Amino acid sequence: MKSGYEGCLRLMGIMARYPQRNLSKLGKAEYIKPYLLRNIKVETPNQVWAIDITYIAMAKGFMYLTAIIDIHSRFVVGWALHNTLEADNCLQVLQIAIETYGKPKLVNSDQGSQFTCAKWVNYLQKEKIGISMDGKGRALDNVFIERFWRTLKQDYVYMHPATNGTELFKGLRTFIHYYNNKKTHQGIERKRPIDLYQQAA
Repeated sequence: MKSGYEGCLRLMGIMARYPQRNLSKLGKAEYIKPYLLRNIKVETPNQVWAIDITYIAMAKGFMYLTAIIDIHSRFVVGWALHNTLEADNCLQVLQIAIETYGKPKLVNSDQGSQFTCAKWVNYLQKEKIGISMDGKGRALDNVFIERFWRTLKQDYVYMHPATNGTELFKGLRTFIHYYNNKKTHQGIERKRPIDLYQQAA
């Protein structure tokens, strides 16, 4: 009876809003770095970027979204969709963001295996970019990108479930452009991320 009821809800497009995958599989302990943001006052663009991965469900199947947000301005400096959780995917998003907007002084992530591996840590160290990682079980350490995930999913993903990856990509591109360039944010005094980012960029 329960499975039939749930099947009817699924057909009607009614679904619970909760995380569908645990993406925080730990990597190697030797690459775990301390959380460095606790006593830092973030005052300029490119001072601190935060990167994370989230699960995006579609009508059939799912994809993983990686995004990087500038903490000072809440401007999304990079993002990409993938169908795997390879570390190379995250590194590529970071490299493209750096090519486009320049280097941040510090990048914060969780302790997931994509970030606690030789490729990620060695690249940031080579580029002289500081490495910060959330404490284990401390979701609030990366609160700014968590807020972005919540806004993205509540305002777009749940309201417009994509039928395939191409449709999802186009929809995310439109929403992120709106988020960066048109939406005002309460946390930055009702300003637009693009305005704060460009003030000192």
